[in-house]
Amino acid sequence: MKITDSIIYAGVTDSTIDLFESQYKVPNGITYNSYVIMDEKTAIMDTVDKRGTKQWLKNIQEVLEGKEPDYLVISHMEPDHGGNVKKLCDMYPKMKIVGNAKTFAFVGQFFDIDGFNDRKVTVAEGDELSLGNHKLTFYMAPMVHWPEVMVTYEKTEKVLFSADAFGRFGNFDEKEPWDDEAARYYLNIVGKYGVQVQALLKKAAALDIEAICPLHGPVLRENLPHYIEKYNKWSSYEPEEKGVLVAYASIHGNTKEAALKFADMLKEKGVNVTAMDLTRDDMSEAVSKAFFYDTVILAASTYDGGVFLPMEDFLHHLKSKNFCKRKIGFIENGTWGPVAAKTMKTIAEGFKEITFIEPVVTIKSVMRESTIAEMEKLADNIK
Repeated sequence: MKITDSIIYAGVTDSTIDLFESQYKVPNGITYNSYVIMDEKTAIMDTVDKRGTKQWLKNIQEVLEGKEPDYLVISHMEPDHGGNVKKLCDMYPKMKIVGNAKTFAFVGQFFDIDGFNDRKVTVAEGDELSLGNHKLTFYMAPMVHWPEVMVTYEKTEKVLFSADAFGRFGNFDEKEPWDDEAARYYLNIVGKYGVQVQALLKKAAALDIEAICPLHGPVLRENLPHYIEKYNKWSSYEPEEKGVLVAYASIHGNTKEAALKFADMLKEKGVNVTAMDLTRDDMSEAVSKAFFYDTVILAASTYDGGVFLPMEDFLHHLKSKNFCKRKIGFIENGTWGPVAAKTMKTIAEGFKEITFIEPVVTIKSVMRESTIAEMEKLADNIK
C-alpha cells in the first residue's frame, strides 16, 4: 500500500488479538504500522509486534525487492513496535539503527545485537538525516507515552511519523470511524501525559503537515485540523460535551435501580446522560466516557467497610490517567453501615480541579420516597 509514490506501508493487522496490552478489548483488532521510505538511501520506519513477524518480514522484502535497507528508524521501543528490531538487524547486518540516547538504552535491555555500538546513529532534537530527496527531521516526544519516544517529520512530502500519537484501536480502514476508538486509545494509554502531548502539539504546529502516519490505525490525510483539535482537547483535559456519566457498581441490583432512576431524572431535565455498569461494561470505555462529559455521578454499594471493588477499580483507573477538571456527585448504598461515598470521595480528593456536587445521596438497602427526593436535589444541582 502506497502512502505516496516513495513512502510505502509495510505494517500488519492483528485480527486475532482480543486484549491489547492484556487489558483493552479490541473487537476489530489492531494494526502495528511500519513504513518504508524509498530513496537513494532507504529507511524502514519502525518494526512491529512479534505477533506479526512473518507477515511483516514478507511485506518488507516485497517493498525492498532485494535491496538492503540503509536505516531502521526506531520511534518507540515498546514491544508492539520494537518487537523485531533484532531480527531485522540480523537480516541486514550493514543497516544502521537510528534513535536517540534513551532509545539505545532500551534496545540494549531488550536485545543483544551484533556490532550494536558501531551501527548506532544517535539523533537529538532537530537533527536531520538525508536519504537523498527525502529529509528526516527528528523531534523528541518524551512520555508520549514512553520516555524515549520521538517523532519524525519528512519535509519533502510533508509527512509526520507520529509514533503512538494519533493512533487508534481497530484496523487500517480509513473509513472506519476514528473519534471513539482513538479517544479510547488515547485516554487509556497516553492520557496521563497531557502536558507532554501539549508540548508535542506545539512542535507539530510549526510544521507543514499533509499526512500523519501513526504506529496504530489508519494514515490520516483528510481534515487534519479535526484530529489535531481532538488531541488538543483530550490532552488539555477539557470535556467534549456538557453532560453526565452515571457510573454504577451494584451487588444485588438495588444500587443499579437507583442509578438508572437517577439517569432517567436527568434525561427528563434535558441533560445528556450515559449510564454504565462497572461490573459488566468495558473499563476502558467507562474511562473514556468519564473524560467525555463534564460531570460524573458515582453510584456504588458499600462493601467490606469500603466501596464495592469495581467502583474502586474505576476510580483508580481515573486517577492513573490524571482525571481532572470535572464535577463529581455521589450515590451510596449500604444496609448496616453505608460508607461507600466516604471511600469514593477520599479517592476523588486526589484528583485535580474537582468540584463535588451536593447532596450525597444515601440509600439504606432499597430506594424509598425520601431517597428519590434527595436524588431530585442532586439532579437539580447539576449545572
